[in-house]
Amino acid sequence: MVVTLIFLSVLIGGMVIGMPIAHSLVLTGAALMWYLDFFDTQLLAQNLQAGFDNFPLLAVPFFILAGELMNAGGLSRRIIDLARAFVGHIPGGLGYVAIGAAVLLASMSGSAIADTAALATILLPMMRDQKYPDSYSAGLLASGGIIAPIIPPSMPFVIYGVTTNTSISKLFLSGVVPGLFMGAFLIAAWWFIARKYQLSSGERVDWGTRIKALFKSFWAMMMPVIILGGLKGGVFTPTEAAVVAAVYALFVSMVVYREMSWHKLYEVFLAAAKTTAVVMFLCGAATVTAYMITLADLPNMLADSFAGLLDKPVLFMAVMMIFLLVVGTAMDLTPTILIFGPVCAPLAVKAGIDPVYFGFMFIYVGCIGLITPPVGTVQNVVAGVGKLRMETVIKGTNPFLMVYVLLAALFVLFPQLVTAPLKWMH
Repeated sequence: MVVTLIFLSVLIGGMVIGMPIAHSLVLTGAALMWYLDFFDTQLLAQNLQAGFDNFPLLAVPFFILAGELMNAGGLSRRIIDLARAFVGHIPGGLGYVAIGAAVLLASMSGSAIADTAALATILLPMMRDQKYPDSYSAGLLASGGIIAPIIPPSMPFVIYGVTTNTSISKLFLSGVVPGLFMGAFLIAAWWFIARKYQLSSGERVDWGTRIKALFKSFWAMMMPVIILGGLKGGVFTPTEAAVVAAVYALFVSMVVYREMSWHKLYEVFLAAAKTTAVVMFLCGAATVTAYMITLADLPNMLADSFAGLLDKPVLFMAVMMIFLLVVGTAMDLTPTILIFGPVCAPLAVKAGIDPVYFGFMFIYVGCIGLITPPVGTVQNVVAGVGKLRMETVIKGTNPFLMVYVLLAALFVLFPQLVTAPLKWMH
């Protein structure tokens, strides 16, 4: 009980006073080490370094780089143009374009922030021109952006797999069909909104224009084919897939589309390096805390607390998902994975839950946290790009948030929606 109290009070207290999460994690590890009476700064440093000295984590900087290259090199824009050519003429068509483009972009970058920024930058001005309500336009773009961490390649799945020792390849494949479910549920919600507000449609384009858009986006569309095909065929590992994605995006940006100058390439590498540094420091800091949590036997203490639920897997999953939803309102996805992944995953195993299925649900519910206030990281991106008040974005996100929560409930009640396609693909 004392260990749990120290863990929560130091971690939450550090964040409340404005301390960066990574620093709070290191301080929490040091506090637990002091309580267990073997404080050693050398051990702290060793665990901090061990947290990012991990081969599978090499996927993180390369997936980040691939996302940056896609946005700067014209791949994202061509995907959006393709979706526009085929469904832009339907009433409320730009909303369907946003959803279609979100699903396609998700299969390339794995970054919610990168995909949301690309979608909002290009589509939000178009939606305004067609008199769409700002709130629902922004809410849809934010909600579409969080499909990115679910459909492979996914940076959060890599971090979760490394943190909890779960198969990253299986985690990747677990997100394919649920990611398509997310797109389908968004389409249904947007259909009601488009009908209610009688949203306008764009001009219908002829098949010649559509085929031209298809040809222009061909090289961009080949990226998910190469990545998913390579993973399923065993050609490369998730870490190698990240390298392939980055090199392919670089080749297409510079050689095929020729939209990447050397000066722009430097800016892309710099942005990717800064983001990578933040993520890796978080991973190292979380390893310090995870090491101390293990030594303090916190997972077994929590298992005793949840003893009454461990023989009721569905109820246990429901409680875990509600807990993660609450955590997601105050914490970004990566810290949530690093802090609670090592604690929650062993409990799921004790409850007899498939670790890959639990890992998928952990990330899915964590993604919902990206569009819930007060933190709402992805909502902040849309608000910044569109120069909108946060209240406006939150209001427009609510219908899609409810749809995602409903889908989460279906995944809890019917795990086969996740596990059955996974078995087939694997």
